[in-house]
Amino acid sequence: MPTEYHRPTWEIYFMDIAELVAKRSTCRRRAVGAVIVKNKRMLSTGYNGAPSGLDHCLDIGCLREKLQVPSGERHELCRGLHAEQNAIIQAAYHGVSINGATLFCTNLPCLICTKMIINSGIKKIVYKSGYADPMSEQMLKEAKIDLIKLDDVPSGKNL
Repeated sequence: MPTEYHRPTWEIYFMDIAELVAKRSTCRRRAVGAVIVKNKRMLSTGYNGAPSGLDHCLDIGCLREKLQVPSGERHELCRGLHAEQNAIIQAAYHGVSINGATLFCTNLPCLICTKMIINSGIKKIVYKSGYADPMSEQMLKEAKIDLIKLDDVPSGKNL
């Protein structure tokens, strides 16, 4: 008897890709992936890690660990860019407009990424896990950006 096949929703499909992108992360503390999508087409991807051509934290150690900086605080004390930042930067670098797009991200964006997301014109964020940054949720709400936790979407339902 053949195994029944369940085709994933678009949300599951793009989140699966974000999770695959996260596997490229060079962060010792958290692997995050992001995919920017418009009209069911991927425009850009990003993962967290050091800027291109620079040493990776996996190789030289983590400044945040050394300084015992808690998660969600003092983002400037890090060599790496966040996945969302890298996805936005890659779109800009290649001249791809992300105005009106949806961001699929393995984690809820931090405040710094939230400000970039608002100014980039992204209109919706679908995420899988939370993040310790309540101000980002407040700003996203104020900016009227749809924020959807993937676990809250009924199985088989496209957004």
